[in-house]
Amino acid sequence: VTENRSDLEDLHLYATPREQRFRRFASLEFEGQLYMTPYDFIQAVTNDEPKHAKKWRSLSKQELNQILMDTPPVWKGSSKLFRNLNEKGVISYTEYLFLLCILTKPHAGFRIAFNMFDTDGNEMVDKKEFLVLQEIFRKKNEKRERKGDEEKRAMLHLQLYGYHTSTNSVLKTEGEDLVPRSYWDTLRRSTSQALFSDLAERADDISSSLSDTTLLVHFFGKKGKAELNFEDFYRFMDNLQTEVLEIEFLSYSNGMNTISEEDFAHILLRYTNVENTSSYLENMRCRIPEEKGITFDEFRSFFQFLNNLEDFTIAMQMYNFASRSIGQDEFKRAVYVATGVKLSPHLVNTVFKIFDVDRDDQLSYKEFIGIMKDRLNRGFRGYKPIQRYTTFKSCVRKELYSR
Repeated sequence: VTENRSDLEDLHLYATPREQRFRRFASLEFEGQLYMTPYDFIQAVTNDEPKHAKKWRSLSKQELNQILMDTPPVWKGSSKLFRNLNEKGVISYTEYLFLLCILTKPHAGFRIAFNMFDTDGNEMVDKKEFLVLQEIFRKKNEKRERKGDEEKRAMLHLQLYGYHTSTNSVLKTEGEDLVPRSYWDTLRRSTSQALFSDLAERADDISSSLSDTTLLVHFFGKKGKAELNFEDFYRFMDNLQTEVLEIEFLSYSNGMNTISEEDFAHILLRYTNVENTSSYLENMRCRIPEEKGITFDEFRSFFQFLNNLEDFTIAMQMYNFASRSIGQDEFKRAVYVATGVKLSPHLVNTVFKIFDVDRDDQLSYKEFIGIMKDRLNRGFRGYKPIQRYTTFKSCVRKELYSR
């Protein structure tokens, strides 16, 4: 069963960019609500568009039950969980937003996230506490949704959340609108017991009308009675970050233990707002004429650092206020002091060769931070395909490449 194409495009007009992306990659529908499979989610965070035109397949109750029965418990999680589940899983829209948050947050923030869900302070999170997330993300989304046909918005809400919502329902505390910058900030600012108590009551009503998902069964068991401790929560979040990075790395490594410096640059630039990516690639080719390669450990450490970019930005701003750029030794030291991540000398040198556009062996705030902040908007900005080269060439190729 598939939705009429004109109806799909019509509802797209009333959807936010996040909603549009979810609808483009989702491939399943159950009782009117759309779901991603684990495979769909991986595709959504590593590709610009689905590999094939998506047609929503309707799941029967029996098919959904079988998927949930086959869902492994949280203690069996691994960095291959989503790849092993593949098409045998269901992820709701609010869970999609939650998983996106995980991909761009530092490990130190995992404890904060867990404590925000743990509303009774018993160092365990139950299903009801986790479902508060459903309400927080929904209410946050209402602040961002576009004005328009109320009937169309109602249809879209039903499709994304599985139930109708009140247009007068807004997320408030003490009479004032809560307008945070991001979904993570929504969680951070929504930790008052009064607010959580109010949302928890709503979560009871919602949970009775919604179907279980792969994530809920993975965390809380098939009967929904299990509780999630921090160690399992941390392991899940760490595994998800690792899995997505492994997929990106393997898509370029061709079975080898390293990717080229040029491929590393492709991955860094693919989600940024840089218009002329060729100039960065050309700059790097000329300055690193011989390929050494980037290992997965180096690759992973760099993206762990990017997830701590806010803390590192403070250190960079101090140099910026003093009208100073920083060299490789200062960069490496600032990364470690601000984030606790140690970057290899070769990795730091590669980063400098990519972003040091004026070739003064110094890196300015504008040259690095401004670009990398865009990289954290994984999947929410347009992906720009970049022509790939599998081997390095010397600067003799300069003119050919610039044509």
